[in-house]
Amino acid sequence: MRRPNRRIAVIAAAGVLAAGGASLALAANGNAATVTHSTRAAAPQASGAGLADPHKKEIAMELVSSAENSSLDWKAQYKYIEDIGDGRGYTAGIIGFCSGTGDMLELVQHYTDMEPGNGLAKYLPALQRVNGTDSHSGLGSAFVSAWKTAAKDTVFQQAQNDERDSVYFNPAVNQAKSDGLGTLGQFIYYDAIVMHGPGDDPVSFGGIRKTAMKKAKTPAQGGNETTYLNAFLDARKAAMKTEDAHDDTSRVDTEQRVFLNAGNLNLDPPLKWKTYGDSYQILTLP
Repeated sequence: MRRPNRRIAVIAAAGVLAAGGASLALAANGNAATVTHSTRAAAPQASGAGLADPHKKEIAMELVSSAENSSLDWKAQYKYIEDIGDGRGYTAGIIGFCSGTGDMLELVQHYTDMEPGNGLAKYLPALQRVNGTDSHSGLGSAFVSAWKTAAKDTVFQQAQNDERDSVYFNPAVNQAKSDGLGTLGQFIYYDAIVMHGPGDDPVSFGGIRKTAMKKAKTPAQGGNETTYLNAFLDARKAAMKTEDAHDDTSRVDTEQRVFLNAGNLNLDPPLKWKTYGDSYQILTLP
């Protein structure tokens, strides 16, 4: 069951994180984002390892899924969809695409570009209308059923992977590399962007990063990596506590901080952690 603490809805300004990222503009109410297509964020280069290593990327997917889905099996989440009552409409798929924040609309449009006439394409007008709200108008149980059916389609699964990478994973990893961070730091950035969105306001990823940089220099600026990552996690916890749904900061305290305190900057298994009181482990590379 997905935990009811989702990322903050503003996913605007992703372009500040990586050149060529999806172009996102704030909706009129200021609480969500309307998506317009542009060149997708470039994937991080394989050189330098980090999360560009497919084994380490798999670990990152499982770590996020432990918090988002209470399961390490992130691939079982393509079919997931429900309204968790957080004001963002439907939350669905492997990264929690939301009907109220623009990224679900972007996903279904991308899927339709890949496979015209798919079972979700007819819901594009409704998704456009509800963007920025928690409304189910024009969606409802029929849309939920259509989503679950589409999740069996490998093209839709690939579309979800594409959107995850272009809007969240690649921008986070690219920014982390620019800041001189290794594998753990790249994951810490990725987990933050998943929950908080890649915006630049104080409680989105860009704002959290700016707050951290006021307290410590990044390795690229000549700072100590551990010191900077502790400052980033402190800033993230402060941002989480501004929203009731994020009061439980265990994904920082009993997961990421555990790895950091152990000096495991390369995110090497065995990894043992807790999220929201549940225990998990990854004993070997996937």
